[in-house]
Amino acid sequence: MTTSIYDFAIPKIDGKESSLSEYKGKVLLVVNVASECGLTPQYEALEAIYEKYRDRGFEVLAFPANEFGAQEPGTNQQIQEFCTTKFGVKFSMFQKIVVKGPEQHPLYTYLTNIKPDAIEIPNSGLEADLVEFGFPRKVKKDILWNFEKFLVSRQGQVVERFAPDMTPDNPKIMNSIEAALRS
Repeated sequence: MTTSIYDFAIPKIDGKESSLSEYKGKVLLVVNVASECGLTPQYEALEAIYEKYRDRGFEVLAFPANEFGAQEPGTNQQIQEFCTTKFGVKFSMFQKIVVKGPEQHPLYTYLTNIKPDAIEIPNSGLEADLVEFGFPRKVKKDILWNFEKFLVSRQGQVVERFAPDMTPDNPKIMNSIEAALRS
């Protein structure tokens, strides 16, 4: 039974074996990402906060996923090339995984069980819009859409979950990162 985020081994986007235990002692922002989504410009803010905080022990861990409107159709190589050429991404990217549904990767089962509810932007309307476009969330704890974020403390505790449309530079996220970096 998985008892820690550090128990997961997931290959990096370039195919190299990797374990999340490599990130012990760091504050992590775990994000499911997509290259063809209206929220894709969040890569820029993710890279900016990574650059701002990495020297203080902060890491962004990005997991491409294709469950939401097939907005991440590319291969791992295509995704990596897109992220580095379009957004200059230097943070950790992992191979494409499934983040919801019957084939959900165990990492995302773990994350959503620990933090079943996300902090949302008041009156954002994102979930209502998704229902209107035919993408209802069937289970409340499921990932709503691309770019949902989980904040993990230096001790490996999942401390917060943020809605997809809450940009990485939102003050709530920034304040939570700052607090985690201080502890």
